[in-house]
Amino acid sequence: MKTVVIAGATGYLGAYLVAHYKQQGWAVRALVRSTAAAHTKGLDATEFFEGEATNAATLMGLMEDVDLVVSALGITRQKDGLTYHDVDYRANKNLLDLAVENSVPQFAYIHVLNATKLLNVELVHAKQHFVKTLQAAPIKSTVISPSGYFSDLEDFLNMAKSGRVYVFGSGKYRINPIHGKDLAAACYEIISSEQTFAEVGGPTKYTHNELAEIAFKSLNKKARITHLPNWISVAAQKILETFTSAKTYGPIQFFLSAMRMDMVGKCYGRIRLEDHFAEVLNKETQNNT
Repeated sequence: MKTVVIAGATGYLGAYLVAHYKQQGWAVRALVRSTAAAHTKGLDATEFFEGEATNAATLMGLMEDVDLVVSALGITRQKDGLTYHDVDYRANKNLLDLAVENSVPQFAYIHVLNATKLLNVELVHAKQHFVKTLQAAPIKSTVISPSGYFSDLEDFLNMAKSGRVYVFGSGKYRINPIHGKDLAAACYEIISSEQTFAEVGGPTKYTHNELAEIAFKSLNKKARITHLPNWISVAAQKILETFTSAKTYGPIQFFLSAMRMDMVGKCYGRIRLEDHFAEVLNKETQNNT
């Protein structure tokens, strides 16, 4: 039986990766900070390895008898005093160094679509720094760049709940977001075929206007969409970057930058955004009863 190490196992995508690789007959070694917390989240790995990816000394033994490393490790919001460089670059570099040291055959990394167009974003810059390091390392590598997760677009649903959705420009930029379950399956396929690079999206391409319309339709509300000039997005981003900390502006910087371009990858999967919004609303209803 082959063994895969999943880093970022307790994150949104990581949990789906653990489940999918286990379903495919792999032994899954999940890197976690707390086994108890992982169990509480329902993570069902073959084995758990407790360690801090930011602290190489805690990772000794992680890569023993391993056939593959898949890292979905990264942070959207800076916390615990850690920066994007600390996690998205340095922590992944610690894993890569250990994989090379232990002669692991392959290392796969979950990146972000259009990274070279988003290098002004600190989060993306740190990720791209690691990608360059990975591709130069003496190990077979696969870099997978998703267009965006369904969970990232729940902001549209939240705005619709308040009665109005705001989009920048004409609202005609496109994105084909993907569900974590479909992305995990796509990752498995891409990694197994030993592709070096892949841009991945969900089954349906939506304009930003359509995202807003779907959000309202999910709520059975009349669509109310306001289009804001792109210069407002640019100005807001510059103000945040100037007067707030990276901890505050980091996630917003990425969101605003990504919303000013098409984010479309190769179509994978079957789950639609409409299905995801319906699931989110159903869970909210259950929690309120």
